[in-house]
Amino acid sequence: MTTYSQQLEEFIQDVLITVHANIRDLEEKRTFADPEEHDYIDGRLFSYVEMLAILRTSARDTGLDPKKIGL
Repeated sequence: MTTYSQQLEEFIQDVLITVHANIRDLEEKRTFADPEEHDYIDGRLFSYVEMLAILRTSARDTGLDPKKIGL
């Protein structure tokens, strides 16, 4: 049986995998996007990167190693 902490770790890793995949997808889309779409894509990329920065800071503040959890 999976413990709560294992479930939590799997949840966090799943979220991080999804965020990283979305960033890669947006970066690829930006390469082929029309110039008028760049601002929209850049805004979304900024939001994802900002979210990762917040998660890294929170991890450090709570004594977690950001690299160990995929940040």
